[in-house]
Amino acid sequence: MAGSKGMANYRIEPWNHVRTVNPDTYIPPEVDKIAKQVMAQYNMKVRKKVLITSKPDKGGAIWKIDTDKGPRSLKLLHREPVRSLFSVAAQDYLVKKGARVPALVRTKDKKLYVEAGGKIWIVTDWIQLRPASKIDLKGAMQLCYGLGEFHKHSRGYKPPSNAAKSSRLFKWPDYYQKIQTKIGWIREVAKVYKEFPASKRLLTLTDKFEQQARDALVRLNKSAYSKMVAKGEPHWGLVHQDYGWSNGQLGPRGLWVIDLDGVSYDLPIRDLRKLITSTMEDFGRWDLKWARGMINAYHKANPIDAETYEILLIDLSLPNEFYKHMKEMLYHPKIFLATEANMILNQVLKCERSKWKALKELQKDIKKFKSGNYSSTKKTTRKSTKSTGSKKKKVKEPLQKKSSSRPLKKRKKNTSFSGGNIE
Repeated sequence: MAGSKGMANYRIEPWNHVRTVNPDTYIPPEVDKIAKQVMAQYNMKVRKKVLITSKPDKGGAIWKIDTDKGPRSLKLLHREPVRSLFSVAAQDYLVKKGARVPALVRTKDKKLYVEAGGKIWIVTDWIQLRPASKIDLKGAMQLCYGLGEFHKHSRGYKPPSNAAKSSRLFKWPDYYQKIQTKIGWIREVAKVYKEFPASKRLLTLTDKFEQQARDALVRLNKSAYSKMVAKGEPHWGLVHQDYGWSNGQLGPRGLWVIDLDGVSYDLPIRDLRKLITSTMEDFGRWDLKWARGMINAYHKANPIDAETYEILLIDLSLPNEFYKHMKEMLYHPKIFLATEANMILNQVLKCERSKWKALKELQKDIKKFKSGNYSSTKKTTRKSTKSTGSKKKKVKEPLQKKSSSRPLKKRKKNTSFSGGNIE
């Protein structure tokens, strides 16, 4: 995109290293200057600009701007431009499909974005929103219904040729294997730092959680997953990846989905799984009424077939919350084990006591869903499609051993959800 010489010479990088009184309100002067140059490329007069949120560790920010065309949002996308183009085009596609997502404002030369400082900038309408209620099931159901609408509208999306495709659709088996492997690493780290009380406790739990991950992978491989993903990425559409009460809010005509810069191709049910598990974690227990209500609300907006429901149950059976929180010990084991590990384990185990009872009841509901008839679809071979989004740090194996996760004793074939209590 056309821009000034100053915009072309400066590349925006994370600024969390800058010492400042309040990093949450600090924006580097160079970034602020570029923001003004970006706004000048739009047919609007800006009266006021207020920082709403920033990501100093990634190099992103959102401002609310008061213009002669009404309130708008200015957003600096922190990902690489080719990845950001995937989400910008997706947002425009969703708007045209009738989804309740903020519409992109075009520049003076009719473009959807401005590229400046080595990043993509966008301007959208500012939608006045309010969070759905977190204290009653109605709010959760509104959130899930809106998510289902979003997924339904995203079907058929194909990115422009100059965008880097982001897809997780074919990566489920690899992800399940990664969880199993890293739980093995967690066990080995606990052995090395066995002087911590939390380590001793972990060593009584890791085998069970590792087996849960192993069982989930077996179920996934026996499911219709490979035939389902063979339908292709446009068939399934996009997931938000970071959906929750902050990114799904109530506004004009219903629930709006915001902050779409991380969208990716995937089985849409992954967003619902994340929402359910995080909600149950907030409760400190699994509430069957809430879980059912959330699934049913989603189903009304974006009907689930029996095969997709089975995948949802399999994904719920993973030790998701244990892995999400405990993997941090691979980075700073001593600090983590001394300060956070026991508290996190208390929370995880509290949920674990009710999780498997709820999953067994949810399993009974599968008869309510019609088959998607994937029998005629050819299975796809597993692809190693690397996501082109923001790069994640690779965690090296903590100890050099022949196997990162030792084999457990053979168990009988397990086709039901029998994770059981972990005390």
